[in-house]
Amino acid sequence: MMVTRLSFAGLLTTAVLLSGCTVVDLDSSGQPIIPKDPLAKASFSNQTPQQVTEENWDSKVLKNSQEHALSWADMKTKSSTVKAGTTESVFVRASGTVTALSAPEERERVLTVTINGESVPVMIGPVMRSNAIRDAAGFKFEDFTNQVQFAQLTKALNRHAVKQLPTVDNGWVGKPVQLVLAVSMLPNQVQDVVAVTLKQEQP
Repeated sequence: MMVTRLSFAGLLTTAVLLSGCTVVDLDSSGQPIIPKDPLAKASFSNQTPQQVTEENWDSKVLKNSQEHALSWADMKTKSSTVKAGTTESVFVRASGTVTALSAPEERERVLTVTINGESVPVMIGPVMRSNAIRDAAGFKFEDFTNQVQFAQLTKALNRHAVKQLPTVDNGWVGKPVQLVLAVSMLPNQVQDVVAVTLKQEQP
């Protein structure tokens, strides 16, 4: 009788413990699939830079540039607040007149635009060596596996930006344009200017 009571007590304890467990689905390898924590911060460590770019271009680049772009004048004012030894990147909306275009055989082509009376070299690719888009969009290093992946994101974003731009030739020289730019700033100085969107302004 004692054995029966102990067995019953053991079963009862087991049942109570099991009733508090949550059934977890298993993946193809038999490993438990842990649901994502809805409060956990975003992480791109398991995605390729190209995947991150394609999935976040509209929400982090285009949307942020539309909603938070500064004017060229406000950007110049903001550059005075950048701390020595650091850079800061922002989106800028501007209009101006094209005054020059580098040769088509150059890999790092530059469109020179007069904005607020200032001659501004704007990178249009196909090669753009700048972190401006990545940093202005708000991507953070801690959301990535390492510095290599973070640097590769820069290249993926820049390549994607180039694909969105229209074909620019010498016919653009002398024409008014509208631009959305990613600008990297040093203290009281513009470092890089990268085209995010570019179109001729209708007369």
